[in-house]
Amino acid sequence: MEFIFEILFSFIGELLLQAICELLAELGLRSMVDGQTARRHPVLSFLGNLLLGAVAGGLSLLIFREHLIKTVWLRVAVLFVIPPLAGLMMSAFGKWQEKQGGVSSTLGRFWNGLAFALSMGLIRFFFAK
Repeated sequence: MEFIFEILFSFIGELLLQAICELLAELGLRSMVDGQTARRHPVLSFLGNLLLGAVAGGLSLLIFREHLIKTVWLRVAVLFVIPPLAGLMMSAFGKWQEKQGGVSSTLGRFWNGLAFALSMGLIRFFFAK
């Protein structure tokens, strides 16, 4: 039973860490550019979000130096589960922004949110202790 709680809390911790980093990146990008006037190229947006996710993963290693999940096979499983969930969360956030009268940024799309979370997760997977 204790093992199940450890897995559950570690999973939720990883998901929250990536979601918080994505929201902070979203707010930072939104404060730097006027979303109303810029038309973004989808491939460049995807690559930019890969880079932003890698930077966020590196910065998260300054705070959380160790893996939140201790077993290796669960860390691999998290790489397949959390990025799509983070992409869905950011897509829902982007749709919510549009309903509120705002403009969704590039992270407000599923594939860009997935790219951010995947690159962040890969950096944490390979470089955390």
